Amino acid sequence: MKIKSLVLSTVAAAGLLVFGAAAANADTVTVKAGDTVSSIAKTHDTTVKAIEAANSLDNVNLIFVGQELEVNGTTTQTSTTTSSQAAATATPAANTTTQTSTNTASTSTTSSSDSSAKAWIANKESGGSYSARNGQYVGKYQLSSSYLNGDYSAANQERVANSYVASRYGSWAAAQAHWQANGWY
Repeated sequence: MKIKSLVLSTVAAAGLLVFGAAAANADTVTVKAGDTVSSIAKTHDTTVKAIEAANSLDNVNLIFVGQELEVNGTTTQTSTTTSSQAAATATPAANTTTQTSTNTASTSTTSSSDSSAKAWIANKESGGSYSARNGQYVGKYQLSSSYLNGDYSAANQERVANSYVASRYGSWAAAQAHWQANGWY
């Protein structure tokens, strides 16, 4: 009888151990300067869509240094390659046809490139801080205070920076190339 009780106790303990491991499977990542949702997804073998859903992100191109993001490293991925694109990943549930997957891949590749360039510039300009100041230059992208019209909120800094870069350079990647050539953007 004691052996049966010992076996049952061991099985119960093993079950709790397995359950605890499954519950601990959802990892949390702290965003660092230069991180993008795309790079975090790649590092943790998941997708941008999975991170977006797990964290209820309104805009995957807008994450903040120090922000905690839940990542799930067990997301199933599929690859789609066309002759004009590199391979990209997407969750099967999000794709109803191969064409949809291809369109998703080209969109995420473009925004990922610009997101990386945007994060790179923010890191160079202010270390990613919305409260950084350098004379007349304010915030994460070190914009002239006259551009911000007295509204130094994170949302306004993002909006004004996107508008400035689009009108002056056309893309964040082009702005980064200019910064690398001249030391400013």
